[in-house]
Amino acid sequence: MKAVEITSYGAPDVLRLGERPDPVAGAGELLIRVAASGINRPDVLQRTGNYPVPPGASDLPGLEVAGVIVDGDAQAMAQAGLKKGDRVCALVAGGGYAQLCVAPVGQCLPTPQGMSDIEAASLPETFFTVWSNVFDRVKLQAGETLLVQGGTSGIGVTAIQIAKALGATVIATAGSDEKCQACVKLGAGHAINYKTQDFVAEVKNLTGGAGVNVILDMVAGSYVAREIECLAEDGRLAIIAVQGGVKAEFNAGMVLRKRLVITGSTLRPRPVAFKAAIAQQLKKNVWPLLERGAIKPVIFKTFPAAQAAQAHTLMESNQHIGKIVLTW
Repeated sequence: MKAVEITSYGAPDVLRLGERPDPVAGAGELLIRVAASGINRPDVLQRTGNYPVPPGASDLPGLEVAGVIVDGDAQAMAQAGLKKGDRVCALVAGGGYAQLCVAPVGQCLPTPQGMSDIEAASLPETFFTVWSNVFDRVKLQAGETLLVQGGTSGIGVTAIQIAKALGATVIATAGSDEKCQACVKLGAGHAINYKTQDFVAEVKNLTGGAGVNVILDMVAGSYVAREIECLAEDGRLAIIAVQGGVKAEFNAGMVLRKRLVITGSTLRPRPVAFKAAIAQQLKKNVWPLLERGAIKPVIFKTFPAAQAAQAHTLMESNQHIGKIVLTW
C-alpha cells in the first residue's frame, strides 16, 4: 500500500509518500480501505518528534480515517453490527495516513447517512476528544455556558456545535474578526477576538460577572490563571493541549473559594475499551444530530495524500477554519 511516512523529525517536507506492507487485521479488529484521512495537531507534534507513538501503534501518522471495510474479525464485526463493504469512520492510534488501515472494531462508527468519506474522516479525533472531555469529564449540562478557546480549530468547531445542539450557551475565542464570525455562524452566542480583546473582561461582561461554567482549553501556560478568573462558582476547566506551555502559575485561593475543578486528558494512549465506550455515546447522542444536519462537518481544505507536506504547512499557519483532510 501507499502511505505517508515521517522520514525524519522536522519540517513538513519530511513527510513523503512511500510504500508499506499491507496491514492485517487481528482479533477484534477490522481493515479499512481508506478514502480519506483527517489531519490533526497531534500529527504535527509527532512529525516534529514531540508526540511519541504509543507502544504497539503504527509509526505512520494519522489518527482518523474513513472508507470501506474490506476484512476483519467477523465475530467482532457482527457483534458491532458491521460487515465487509460497510462505510465507516474510525479513531486509530496511528497509521491513518495510508491506503489501508487497521482499526479496533469498537473504535469504528458507521459513516453518517448522506455524508461523504471526506466529511466522515474529519469526525473521529475531534468528536471523541470533545465528548470525552466536555461531556464525560467535566459534564457540561444544558443551560450552562461553555468557553471554547480556539473556536475555529478542528476541536473548536466540533465543541461549539455539539454544545449548542445539546442546549448549552457557547462563547468562543479566535484570532481574527473573520474567525469570530465563523464561530458565531457555527452556533456560538458570542466570539471574542483574543488579539484585540481581553477575553477575561469580555467573559465577565457577557456573563454579568458570574463567569462561565466550563472552559475547554488547548493553550494552558499563562492562560490557566486567566481562565480561573473566568470560571463561575463550581466551574470546570478541561485542558486538552499545551500549545502555550506546560507551566502555569495561578491563584490557588480562587480555586478554593470558587470550588473549581481543573482536569485534563490525552486520548491516544487510552485503552480500546475506553475509546469504544466513547464511540457508543457518540453513536447514541451525536450521530443522530449529524444525520439530520443539526451538526455539520467543517472542511477547510482537502489535499491529495502526496501533498501531505502542504497540508501540514497549512495547519501550522493557523489560517484554517475547521478540518484539513487528505484524500486517497
